[in-house]
Amino acid sequence: MTKFSGIDYYQIESQFTDEEILVRNSVREFVDNEVIPVIEGHYQNGTFPEHLIKKLAELGLFGITLPSKYGCAEMNNVAYGLAMQELERGDSGLRSFVSVQSSLVMYPIYTFGSEEQKDFWLPKLAAAEKIGCFGLTEPDYGSNPGGMITNAKKADGGYILNGAKMWITNGSIADVAIVWAKLNGEIKGFLVEKEFEGFSAPEMKGKHSLRASITSELIFQDVFVPESNILPKASGLKFPLMCLNQARYSIAWGVVGSMMACYESALNYSKSRIQFGKPIASYQLTQQKLAYMATEITKSQLMNYHLARLKDTDRVKHTQISMAKLNNCEVALNIARTSREILGANGILSEYPVMRHANNLESVKTYEGTHEMHTLIIGEDLTGISAFE
Repeated sequence: MTKFSGIDYYQIESQFTDEEILVRNSVREFVDNEVIPVIEGHYQNGTFPEHLIKKLAELGLFGITLPSKYGCAEMNNVAYGLAMQELERGDSGLRSFVSVQSSLVMYPIYTFGSEEQKDFWLPKLAAAEKIGCFGLTEPDYGSNPGGMITNAKKADGGYILNGAKMWITNGSIADVAIVWAKLNGEIKGFLVEKEFEGFSAPEMKGKHSLRASITSELIFQDVFVPESNILPKASGLKFPLMCLNQARYSIAWGVVGSMMACYESALNYSKSRIQFGKPIASYQLTQQKLAYMATEITKSQLMNYHLARLKDTDRVKHTQISMAKLNNCEVALNIARTSREILGANGILSEYPVMRHANNLESVKTYEGTHEMHTLIIGEDLTGISAFE
């Protein structure tokens, strides 16, 4: 197998530190050697490659930006982004797994949890001794999470939780779920452990997208959650949305990996596919498509790089993260479709990663905020006028 080098048309790598390049190269090698050979099989079978979880932990990818005192790598956001980029080059499902564990489980425990919660959970999650998931979306409340009906009521020594969540990555294999529910009308975060009576997480089947990923429902039927399992520093919708910002950041980087995989497939194919006596890469319309893809990848890379530096210096706005998520997901899906056009009928075969990436990106464009919602987030920031209602 040819070693993947990636496209870097504007020499952005020259701005990376040695440590950032080391992280990128380590994950790139892991994807080449461990992910690419098996991922199509898992996608076809609708299974998640659970055997890779421990290896992901050994690479230090869970909670990669969190402090080393919790067993985490304590890297910066460029390193985190590059890791997500390379994982999604393998498959969106694998990047989603790491994003959820890091951004939606470890981040809220670190940011909103008690010292006892951090000391207990973070080292175990970093080492993949425990797996987590994030429960915000409900069957009837996606883009409007504030309308959730999952609720908690105070009881002796804790709370009684009732309700349901949907479209939950990692849910069926998670040891702990970060669940958002209304307590006296106010949104609170709860650590719901898998052995709690009345809690179940059936896996959702029949997906045409993210097939190499576990997607579940979470069901709560009079689940008792002890007082020690409420996140003490989170009260209100702002707090789960802060978690989503972390996940959206990882998506913005991740989808560049899918772009690069699709572009490379199309470029290599166009050079070897002979029609009318010469490679299709020699035709103007094919070159236009390749130039479009290279340009859009470069723009997304530049956006991500500067976004990471803003994030590392505490200057980033959530609207800037929304812009990167909105732009990069749309571009990635367009690139996947354009690559499929270049490959023609061969583009639908599992021999090439293009259709798998295209199907995955249909979900990635929607989750963690739809294209429309991010458009309105940016629009409100530009005009000062909310158009959500």
